[in-house]
Amino acid sequence: MADEERPPPGSPVLEAILENARNHQYLGRRLDATGDRVDTDLLGDIVRHGPVLEALRAEPLDRREIEAQLDVSRATSHRFTQWLGEQGFVEKDEGRFQLTGRGEAVADEVLRFEANVHTVHRLAPLLDVICEDHQEFVIEPFVDAKITPAEPDNPYQPIERFMSLLGESETLRGFNTTHMAPLVLGEFHQQIFEKTDTEIVYLPVIIEKLLETYPERAREAIDRGHLSLRTRDELPYGLAIFDERVGMGGYDETTGLMQVFVDTDAPIAYEWANRVYDSVRADSEPLVDRPDSSL
Repeated sequence: MADEERPPPGSPVLEAILENARNHQYLGRRLDATGDRVDTDLLGDIVRHGPVLEALRAEPLDRREIEAQLDVSRATSHRFTQWLGEQGFVEKDEGRFQLTGRGEAVADEVLRFEANVHTVHRLAPLLDVICEDHQEFVIEPFVDAKITPAEPDNPYQPIERFMSLLGESETLRGFNTTHMAPLVLGEFHQQIFEKTDTEIVYLPVIIEKLLETYPERAREAIDRGHLSLRTRDELPYGLAIFDERVGMGGYDETTGLMQVFVDTDAPIAYEWANRVYDSVRADSEPLVDRPDSSL
């Protein structure tokens, strides 16, 4: 895209997350270029000392406080602090152990690693569905997201969660590789045709099916400016932006049913979603501009 078409820069935190995601594929080569990669045993030791690093990240502690907070013996706390001191991660001042600048940075990275691995495990049902396009997706904003998977006794849980959020929202913006809700679900289409101000980017074939199923109601909603449909030939996954939450859907390629819905109200996730949506929208076409459009 030309510079004037690019979405505006985000917050420094978001920009850092996006830059980090863009560089993931090159990290190994960049580390190799330094000629001094960290020993895997040392990495394991750092992770194993994560709890004490986290405790000291909050405040300096004496040995008894470390033992109480971590529920460890005196010998174990001594071993922890001795190892951290040997690595230059802590220093002792008036009987209390406090992190050095290096120690604070390491503590932050250990917490970030744990949070991201934890998030990957929680988001596994979504990541397994969008795995081919996960490079378009960043983990950090969804660390505390609500995960709603399809269950054998309730296969419609994800769409029910989606519908509950839609019912609470006055606006909906998003894109999807298939219908956001099954065409037979009249409640959803009543919502987007009559109640929620909606803008959706769909694949051309999905819009064609929507217009074939609801020709009059869709036309009326579009004419009123209540519904805006845009098309793009390729889309990475499903994204929905409500008034106060962001949601992502993973779909079964065979049945087209939503297998999992992930949503959060985290500000950084909302900012990320708007950034992604603006980028996709800028590379899409309004329905009326397509030569094959019947509207």
